[in-house]
Amino acid sequence: MTEFREELLIAITTPIYIVVIGAEILASYIQHKHYYSVKGVLSNIYLSALNFTLDILLRVVCLFVLNFFFQFKLVEIQNQYVYWFTLVIAQDFMFYWLHRIDHFVRFFWAVHITHHSSEEYNLTVGFRSSVFQPVYRFIYFIPLSFLGFRGVDIMFIYAATQIYGILIHTQMVDKLGFLEYFLSTPSHHRVHHASNVKYLDKNMGMLLIIWDKLFGTFQAEEKNEKVVFGLTENIKTYHPLKMVFHEWVNIFNDLKKAPGFKAKWMYVFGPPGWSHDGSKKHPSNYNAN
Repeated sequence: MTEFREELLIAITTPIYIVVIGAEILASYIQHKHYYSVKGVLSNIYLSALNFTLDILLRVVCLFVLNFFFQFKLVEIQNQYVYWFTLVIAQDFMFYWLHRIDHFVRFFWAVHITHHSSEEYNLTVGFRSSVFQPVYRFIYFIPLSFLGFRGVDIMFIYAATQIYGILIHTQMVDKLGFLEYFLSTPSHHRVHHASNVKYLDKNMGMLLIIWDKLFGTFQAEEKNEKVVFGLTENIKTYHPLKMVFHEWVNIFNDLKKAPGFKAKWMYVFGPPGWSHDGSKKHPSNYNAN
């Protein structure tokens, strides 16, 4: 059933993606915006293909784990409208915490960094996936199984909300009025992809921005703070292996220079911008002592 649902999603969304991406490319060219490059688009496709392949290979494992915990469900929602509405909200909430930990724990940031390493920002960046995230992503959705949501439904809603998450990767859409109060909008997500210190690790929500406002990770896009896309230290390469593994190499190099166990631990499980000598760029002034 989940395969049929996701195949239907793909059949519906593929022509939509073709139209909106084609329109953005054309508008970018006409307006001389230079939002796209051939190498950038190809790297996004490459990373997406790796993620999609791994996701398919692990699909059985994910369903098995979620269905196993579903046996021990604590509640059962009978009304189908309430079931699906609650699942959308609950799944988005759990994704917020997955996304937040991917940003605040360097071990997971080494996985997620591929999504942020593009200095370009356009709709195809939405497909620039965190390659190894399928290995652990389903763990965050286990609480939804306890709440009475079936594994196939959890995975379907995740796939459906990802469609929206892809479409907000654009510079062509300005702020959206009252929608800015509760939705993750293109404006909010531009902030999320910024390398500006003020914007780092902000706006984690995929569908809703309310989680960021509740838990202190919200930052509005400001006119006097132009978004600079990419990383605080950009990789400057399209090498297929370096795009995926460069942060793991950085972690290894940092471990070699770490002065003690605490510093070594922090270089792996501390925030990505942490350094024992304060030499790295980060929104907070972390200190090893």
